[in-house]
Amino acid sequence: MGPARRRAALRLRGGGSPPLLGLLPGRLSVFPLFFLALLLGFASLLWLQLSCSGEGPAPGGGQSRGGPRQPCPPQAPLLPAEDEPSWGPHRLALLVPFRERFEELLAFVPYMHRFLSKKRIRHHIFILNQVDHFRFNRASLINVGFLESGNDTDYIAMHDVDLLPLNEQLDYSFPEAGPFHVASPELHPLYHYKTYVGGILLLTKQHYEMCNGMSNRFWGWGREDDEFYRRIKGAGLQVRRPSGITTGYETFQHLHDPAWRKRDQKRIAAQKQEQFKVDREGGLNNVRYRIESRTALSVAGAPCTVVNILLDCDISETPWCTFG
Repeated sequence: MGPARRRAALRLRGGGSPPLLGLLPGRLSVFPLFFLALLLGFASLLWLQLSCSGEGPAPGGGQSRGGPRQPCPPQAPLLPAEDEPSWGPHRLALLVPFRERFEELLAFVPYMHRFLSKKRIRHHIFILNQVDHFRFNRASLINVGFLESGNDTDYIAMHDVDLLPLNEQLDYSFPEAGPFHVASPELHPLYHYKTYVGGILLLTKQHYEMCNGMSNRFWGWGREDDEFYRRIKGAGLQVRRPSGITTGYETFQHLHDPAWRKRDQKRIAAQKQEQFKVDREGGLNNVRYRIESRTALSVAGAPCTVVNILLDCDISETPWCTFG
């Protein structure tokens, strides 16, 4: 059999080189395949970086409707040297009231650590985890966080775990002139009334003490911010807000999804009437609690302290602290 007939017979029996390699020139065929594999690997890493929680807004605007996006691969945290003057002399206690919102927490801690570090703000993140059997009490948790935050911090941020700042122009620096409402009504994706001071509020520790902290009478969701606004005014303080922010309602990413994260808005006994009153006696001076434990954690390289808190309730004073 001649050479031409032998080649034809091999093709008929399926022998010879595979089709893809047959398109490539002899001994060099493996090198283009290696290059193609590298290119595909790079494209996959780029897609992962662009699709993770990162530092940009969620697709479709500032509010996420399906829970937090997947976390980015951990980045090396930015940590200041103790004598580094560009970081300034002040240190922020980031107080985060918390209960069973672990998906938000995993996105919040590394994001806020990196956001504040880029702005060269010394900070300590405190996750104030309520572990008792009473209804959630955001105001009391902030009071406890203030008392437990230590003497190495001189101002606080009352910060919701489901609200991430997207605009780097937002100011988290020491609010010497008075309370500074970062999540102001014209920027917050949900709450737009002019006396709103929730979401993210900065105060010096001195100013918070002037207000006697927040009222401990608000169990369940809502209204503690409105009462605190009246305390701020009663202490002779003026709330300041951001200026020159052009991103509007897309300034923040709101991680809360009401379809699967229901808020406790039930009103029990006299609670509906009480929520509109000013608590002139209670606050920092009478918050009742016990610390179960304090744990230093690192979330994707970002440090925080989880404080497990057992609040106490005088049922004769606020019977709405339980569901009955």
